[in-house]
Amino acid sequence: MNPTELDLLVLGSGVAGLSAAVRAAETHKMRVGVLTKGELPQATTRWAQGGVAAVLHGDPDSTDLHLADTLAAGAGLCDVEAVRVLVDEGPHRVEELIAMGAIFDRDMHGKLELAREGGHTLPRIVHAGGSATGAEVERALVEAVQATMAVIHEHAFALELIVESQRCRGVTALFADGTVHEVRATNVLLTTGGAGQMYSVTTNPFEATGDGIAMALRAGVAVTDIEFIQFHPTALSVETMPRPLLTEALRGHGALLRDSTGERFVDEMAPRDVVSRAEIRRMVELGDNHVYLDATGLDGFNERFPNIAKELRELGLDPGKDLLPVAPAAHYTCGGIVTDLRGASSLPGLWAAGEVSCSGVHGANRLASNSLLEGMVFGPKAVEAIEDGVSGPEASGAMRSVLGVDGDGPDRGAGGVIGGMMTHLEPVEPADIDLSAQRTPDAVGDSRSHLQHTMTMNAGVLRDRDSLEAATKVVDKELALAVGNSVADCEMRNLATVARATVAAALKREESRGAHTREDFTETREELARRIVFI
Repeated sequence: MNPTELDLLVLGSGVAGLSAAVRAAETHKMRVGVLTKGELPQATTRWAQGGVAAVLHGDPDSTDLHLADTLAAGAGLCDVEAVRVLVDEGPHRVEELIAMGAIFDRDMHGKLELAREGGHTLPRIVHAGGSATGAEVERALVEAVQATMAVIHEHAFALELIVESQRCRGVTALFADGTVHEVRATNVLLTTGGAGQMYSVTTNPFEATGDGIAMALRAGVAVTDIEFIQFHPTALSVETMPRPLLTEALRGHGALLRDSTGERFVDEMAPRDVVSRAEIRRMVELGDNHVYLDATGLDGFNERFPNIAKELRELGLDPGKDLLPVAPAAHYTCGGIVTDLRGASSLPGLWAAGEVSCSGVHGANRLASNSLLEGMVFGPKAVEAIEDGVSGPEASGAMRSVLGVDGDGPDRGAGGVIGGMMTHLEPVEPADIDLSAQRTPDAVGDSRSHLQHTMTMNAGVLRDRDSLEAATKVVDKELALAVGNSVADCEMRNLATVARATVAAALKREESRGAHTREDFTETREELARRIVFI
């Protein structure tokens, strides 16, 4: 190894990346670097409100029940083995985080308080500050990373993967001073999050532009389940963006959803895809652009949810008196870079964990509060595999769909997956424009807004062939124009790249399943209980 080369380069600074980085540096004494396009604490993790789903010691719950709830939400596309790893190893990772200094909410007797969210049969969500769990998890991890990393590159934008002799050897990156450099490593772990900014209405921060997934698609790395974009049903319907999120725990504590006539219209504790569809259909029926969350009957709102209470006060809303306007917003990318159960991608030397990846845990729809848990479990597992000398993927988790290994009989009935449907994206030729005259920031911003509006209207909660074909034309046009070299141009190119895969997969999946709803194919089809894999 070149003496300046890292053992491990982690891209992204969310829970998956930082958990892995700390373990690699502290436990395995690797030379580790972290590269992030913002600052360390700016990852999507800090926006996570609800908490971490885990069956901790002494709970009147079981990991089998947590597994069953996850499989039910995943609508037949979860990998059972992946979910078993998640629910079995998750509690230990939560305990490690507590030992690292994370402070979760406890009752007067010192026992962890547990919340219930949609799709969960029992309360099993540990939380911090009522609705500030992500920020607390991020704080604890950032402090540990700052004390242990060999290199930290902030405000550095990863452009492309370096692939040599069919192995990933690092990335090229655009630094804050405008220069482009190679950052080389024996192993690269992508933890760059999802692509919520494909949509004009999202709970994701401005930085969630699908960078890791887009780099993987351009490098021919296998990507799957990208059509399953989860919409959160209770984003506050106000003009600010990202949309403020009203945590699912509010409904777990008894808040109700009502339409503009005051009527309830859905089981508030159903999985997110069910609630989001019900909201959109009721909004269309009544000609409204939102419904309402009624939290007026909740006791101790300010004490339980201080951050949300503060945000509502700033917007002139009183949850004790006012119905809160809410509407679905793009929230989570269920698919991503295909990995095995140790985080290996189809490209040796390239690993992925967290929202950027698809291990098979989430299937067609993520169960609430499994996202932070996934990052905490699978990020460190990639480090352990690297330490064990693993260099390529094995036939486990979602990777079975890539390697041609079908799910076995017993697993099929519990949510296993039959193989995969391999496909590819035809390249879009860059537009014939003058590169010496780069597009203005306003022009790039207009392109981004156009793409987001198109995806929201045509490839959102409800879709059909006509809408998806209309989206394809716009996405292809915007991708052809995204040829500049500024960060804004690169983000736009990445958004368009992921949007193109999302629409293509949504067209190919002629059924409704989980977070993917086709108005022209309303039923779930057994023969489509398989992954659509771009490779």
